[in-house]
Amino acid sequence: MGVLMSRRQTVEKVQKVSLAVSAFKDGLREQPSTRRRAEAGGTRQGTLEHAVQEGEEEASAGPSQPEESSASKAAWERLRDGRGVEPEEFDRANRFTPPAFIRPKRELHDDEPLDISLEQREQVLNDEMCEICEVWTAESLFPCRVCSRVYHDGCLRRMGYLQNDSAVEVTETAHTETGWSCYYCDNLNLLLTEEEMYSLMETLKHCKIIPETCLTLDDFLHYKHLVHKQQFEKPMAEAQEEQAALQFSALDPDKKGHIEWPDFLSHESIQLLQKLRPQNALLRLLTAKERERARTAFLALDQDNDGFIGEGECRRARHTWFRKHQKETPSCNVSISHVGPMSESSPASSSSGKSQEKTPQAAEQEEARLIDWSGFLKENVAYILAARPNSAALHLQPPA
Repeated sequence: MGVLMSRRQTVEKVQKVSLAVSAFKDGLREQPSTRRRAEAGGTRQGTLEHAVQEGEEEASAGPSQPEESSASKAAWERLRDGRGVEPEEFDRANRFTPPAFIRPKRELHDDEPLDISLEQREQVLNDEMCEICEVWTAESLFPCRVCSRVYHDGCLRRMGYLQNDSAVEVTETAHTETGWSCYYCDNLNLLLTEEEMYSLMETLKHCKIIPETCLTLDDFLHYKHLVHKQQFEKPMAEAQEEQAALQFSALDPDKKGHIEWPDFLSHESIQLLQKLRPQNALLRLLTAKERERARTAFLALDQDNDGFIGEGECRRARHTWFRKHQKETPSCNVSISHVGPMSESSPASSSSGKSQEKTPQAAEQEEARLIDWSGFLKENVAYILAARPNSAALHLQPPA
């Protein structure tokens, strides 16, 4: 039996109670007859862009150009606000409006060194109540593998964050070691401050990137060339172009010939974080689950317990952060993805074929450089953050 506990403003209580009740009704897909009558015959419902276009059509019967500019403006506004793509056929009559995201702000001490102990393990506890409706229903809650938030699948559907395909993924992975990222953690763009987001939007506009569109390899390389020339005032070298092509392949694991907009946006967001923030500031972005996951990885690699691992082991660990879609993962109560020594059968292992061709001398030199716990965290923090999205894409391709 659920216990309702409100932690927010009183004006939201009625909305939350309605959501909690609706999430557990059998007839979620049925449209209430009273709502149909109130719509005054308006049976056509679609995305936010479609609503904007309908408004334009009512205001003026002119050409389609005003509609296109309105749709583009709406897309840029969603990008600025961190909302991403609006859910398909968003039904405002049967769903609540998603919360407005508040972008983080940089603090004065963010760049100072951060002491994260290897020996002192952290107790990872999930929240007791659903983040959306604030109702406790024990095992029916789905935990995020990055933060402490938990959710009802019905609540996620009512918010428009859970479609048919993703519902199966949440059900199958949320309680396994692979885990599932909630809509906050899945969007790396939400890590950017307003100033950083403004910088990214200016770059995208300068390079004539249209929000919410897919990018082909030619589009991606053209964009990378423009960004490189803008930053360094010289053309991109051939080796850098090859690296960009490899990154495109990592963002297109299904070989569809294009990369989806959320994957492109996450890649650009993590790239900008690497460029503008020092490693100490990035370390402050890690959650308790991610820090504990990193401890598990380091201790598994440090088999002689001397507090150091080889450079090759550290490099291989970067690939393991992205092992998200394992088919045979045991269940666990806490969603922390396991990261250990990478097996040769791992998908990441096959993607680093060049590293397997290194000469024994090069391999010995690589293993000669020892890395302690602090260095391990700093060298892997960007890859840990880049592995947050549920997508199978590698948003930050580790070097071979």
